[in-house]
Amino acid sequence: MIRFLVALFLCIVSVLPALAVNPDEVLADPVLEERARAISAKLRCMVCQNQSIDDSNAELAKDLRVLVRERLRNGDTDEAVIAYVVSRYGEFVLLKPRFHAKTLVLWGMPVILLFLGATALVVATRRRGARPWGVPLSDEEKERLDKVLRS
Repeated sequence: MIRFLVALFLCIVSVLPALAVNPDEVLADPVLEERARAISAKLRCMVCQNQSIDDSNAELAKDLRVLVRERLRNGDTDEAVIAYVVSRYGEFVLLKPRFHAKTLVLWGMPVILLFLGATALVVATRRRGARPWGVPLSDEEKERLDKVLRS
């Protein structure tokens, strides 16, 4: 029974992304539809922001899916469709930002942070070995500690 429920759950979950594209949006030409799905997978839903428009059920995502299909039916190339959407919504609409001077910090920051973290780790390790931690207790402090521990 548990196996059946797990299998049923996996089947339902695997179909969820496909539910975002409504049947009335699907193009009759399978080649164009495949191109539309590929483009839609690259574009961010401006409402959800962590989903592509292909996976989102938001109204704006639906409008963008229809726009992509309309542009493809009019003969635009994939790059032209993406360029059109970016011109209207900005670079943020792309799930994978392009490499430009504007996005250099975005692409370079992980490498910079990794380098800074490794440097900090090396410096901290060397400092730890060079000096002991803390200052030893004085005789008076040791006596007070012994009194506290005895009571």
